[in-house]
Amino acid sequence: MAVNDVFSQTIIYHMKRTVLSFIFLFFAFYFLQAQPKYEFRGVWIATVNNIDWPRSGDANSESQKADFISILDAHQKNGMNAMIVQVRPAADAFYPSQYEPWSQWLTGEQGKAPSPYYDPLQFMIEETHKRGMEFHAWLNPYRAIHNIKTNTVAPDHITRKHPEWFLTYGDTKYFDPANKEAQQFVVNVVRDIVKRYDVDAIHMDDYFYPYRIPGKEFPDEASYKRSGSALKKDDWRRSNVDSIILALSKAIKQEKKMCQFGISPFGVWRNKENDPRGCNCKAGQTNYDDLYADVLLWLKNGWIDYVTPQLYRAINDDKMAYEELVDWWSRHSYGRNVYIGHGIYRAGGKEEPWNDPKQIPDQIKLLRRYPNVQGSIYFSSKTFDRNPNGWNDSLQNNYYKYPALLPPMRWLDNEKPWPPIVERTITNDSIIQLTVRPDPRNHREIKYYVVYQYAADSHTEAFGNIPKFISRIVTEPKGFQLKEALSSSHFSYRYVITAVGKNNHESDLSEIAILVQPGGKWNFYTP
Repeated sequence: MAVNDVFSQTIIYHMKRTVLSFIFLFFAFYFLQAQPKYEFRGVWIATVNNIDWPRSGDANSESQKADFISILDAHQKNGMNAMIVQVRPAADAFYPSQYEPWSQWLTGEQGKAPSPYYDPLQFMIEETHKRGMEFHAWLNPYRAIHNIKTNTVAPDHITRKHPEWFLTYGDTKYFDPANKEAQQFVVNVVRDIVKRYDVDAIHMDDYFYPYRIPGKEFPDEASYKRSGSALKKDDWRRSNVDSIILALSKAIKQEKKMCQFGISPFGVWRNKENDPRGCNCKAGQTNYDDLYADVLLWLKNGWIDYVTPQLYRAINDDKMAYEELVDWWSRHSYGRNVYIGHGIYRAGGKEEPWNDPKQIPDQIKLLRRYPNVQGSIYFSSKTFDRNPNGWNDSLQNNYYKYPALLPPMRWLDNEKPWPPIVERTITNDSIIQLTVRPDPRNHREIKYYVVYQYAADSHTEAFGNIPKFISRIVTEPKGFQLKEALSSSHFSYRYVITAVGKNNHESDLSEIAILVQPGGKWNFYTP
């Protein structure tokens, strides 16, 4: 080959590589920036001390309902699809319970029922499900009296019935995690909720053994001696927590296989200086060493379905950098779902990173790089009321612009529903009507339907996986009707519809599309 030919071929080769590299980078950038079709987008609604709901001093049932509906509507506008609501903040209840009294943060007095009477938990579940959102019942496992100096305690509160089950640490009274009767009581409370209510998940936060109080030791020495355990005290404490997590997991699945069990631990499992498996962090306290919560064991053994580490630190934080922790948890998911906890409550304070409008958007972009991370939960609801740093706008107009379907959990159930049956009619030569109903062959209850609408001249084969084509989500499990008026203007579009089961699995596309042609002519066809 002539020298000029070799030179020309070399130039062409490098040009091709450059073009291919550009194409690769373009699509890599696109998929990193694009919204995923499946993404968990949750908000914590704290009831302890009336942080988020109900409003402090408001014991009126109707205004409580109205406020909760307003909260749901605001979060739906922001693109959220799950609510994590605290229904048992301190051995009390936001629902009628045979085990525990009504919460003081609901009516102002522990043990006092709502007036006019209603069941807040049932109400919240129904309103949340109407909007196609999941409802996760958030419980604190061991906190019994939030503040022994200021909180009211009902005569029938469990601390009065069984004072021997409890230990006081600081100003808070806790169930003794080593007490087997106390453990069983908590399991019974959870089983009761799962059995009686259509909750999508049981959710527990980071308070197992409490955070250390400087200069004070948790007062469980007597329990340790009584146990006669050969384990070192720290290992014994972890064993106590492991035993209730396993018991809770079994009880939840015995009642309802599809009910999820999620834990939201402190953001750092262990520091690397204490364990080579730990993260490159400098946390003052950790799950394993101080809260005695071996979350990795629970994930590895399949006792929990998802983990939401509270990564309430900023990107490039000098002790617990957000990006370091996201990477670490993504590598230690053991096949379970990971939802990142964002500390939006920090906005407006003295910490400069949390007053940067890019902080939360950049955190979302970072977590979307990891296939093992399936979404976010924000603490807490009330912060969104003031649209900190314009983050509501960022979610609505960009990062959560399109709806997201909730991630399925294939280890719970891997069966997808049959596509919906769609009947087509035209009325008065001016209205196209689709009647949608579930296929009778379904073995799984339908949660909602997804309506995709796209241009008739679109030839993409993957439109069913692109969120921007989702026209609406219809929460009518028994079916619905969709009507569109024909006009004389030039327009052309198609519809396809899917069914999503209670297990969050989506059916195949319905074998139906509509082509509306210019001049108001119409035609039905199957693609």
